[in-house]
Amino acid sequence: MLTNEIIQQKLTEKFGDALTQWEQPYGMLTFTAPKEMNLKVLQFLIDDQELGFDFLTDLQAVHYPDNKGAELAVVYHLHNWKENVRIRFKVFTAIEQPDVFSATALYQSANFMERETYDFYGVNFVGHPNLIRILNVDEMDYFPLRKEYPLEDQTRIDKDDEMFGRG
Repeated sequence: MLTNEIIQQKLTEKFGDALTQWEQPYGMLTFTAPKEMNLKVLQFLIDDQELGFDFLTDLQAVHYPDNKGAELAVVYHLHNWKENVRIRFKVFTAIEQPDVFSATALYQSANFMERETYDFYGVNFVGHPNLIRILNVDEMDYFPLRKEYPLEDQTRIDKDDEMFGRG
């Protein structure tokens, strides 16, 4: 039976202290890897006979504007079908140079997920076969899911702050 402890042990034996921030929120093993190692970690998780994480369930980004030098996180959710085990791992990159290696050579399903992540967060997936916008218009010169803009229009005068508990 494949457990979180076995997975963490095998990853630690292979990559040592390079993998950090081990957690188990809601029972799902979660860790962080350096962005330069994302493909090595993915390849190991696929190739190891006992681990066998051969399905990429999801790939997305999260913007942490206060995390200077590592504002964008690319999050991978992987699934081992035989053991029905899921794991999550993250790589962080600076918003000024948001380059992360593309996982399309390992998982075909990464293709559209990486395009969507590029489209909304601006993560540049190096080696992607067709990294163009997938949902937004090509002329858009910003990435709409980054937390770079105020949530409300600050110029509105028809708002009563008292009604929103801000008075």
